[in-house]
Amino acid sequence: MNGDSNNAEKKEEQPGKPLIEYPTVYAFKVIGKQEHGFAEFVKTLFRRLMGSEISPDSISELPSRGNKYISLTVSVYLLSEEQRQTIYKQLHQERRILYYL
Repeated sequence: MNGDSNNAEKKEEQPGKPLIEYPTVYAFKVIGKQEHGFAEFVKTLFRRLMGSEISPDSISELPSRGNKYISLTVSVYLLSEEQRQTIYKQLHQERRILYYL
């Protein structure tokens, strides 16, 4: 062996290059208990955060097997990483939201 196999090209992340290119459509997944209008709460929250109505086609709901929890996937058009981080910070502050991705 001549050692050339160790010289295989390796893809490395370029420092400072964002992993997400903006503007983009980004999907947030929000999970909470299926009670007291949680789905409507999440829709209203995103309406407020985005400053506009969220299209019903941009939201999907999936109840848990036992129907105790509900997962909502909300796809929105983001302009910047700052906007994405602001939304995550707000999701983190909401007591009704048990988990988010």
